[in-house]
Amino acid sequence: QVQLVESGGGLVQAGGSLRLSCAASGRTFSNYGLGWFRQAPGKEREFVAAISRSGAITNYADSVKGRFTISRDNAKNTVYLQMNSLKSEDTAVYFCALGRTSYSGNYGAGYAYWGQGTQVTVSS
Repeated sequence: QVQLVESGGGLVQAGGSLRLSCAASGRTFSNYGLGWFRQAPGKEREFVAAISRSGAITNYADSVKGRFTISRDNAKNTVYLQMNSLKSEDTAVYFCALGRTSYSGNYGAGYAYWGQGTQVTVSS
């Protein structure tokens, strides 16, 4: 059974940084793409970032481009999201997801497994 566990969320002031981690188990991690999504209160889930199985391909939502960086360590079965210059509008629950293929892009349907989420709150 695949399990994804996010960590690293918390409360931070605007302009600050956080690094989210997502540890995976139960599947050959390095065969699949990974993604981060987020959902703010009263809003639909939205794409944040994606990375291919080797890490060679990455993609970001326009709203986070230049501020967030997705990376992965296949030896540790972990994907990261480094978030800098945080804004109040980044406040949301952040979810990691394991893709169905080697790169799953920005559509939620491309992901087979999801974590429980970690709360990120940015105070202004």
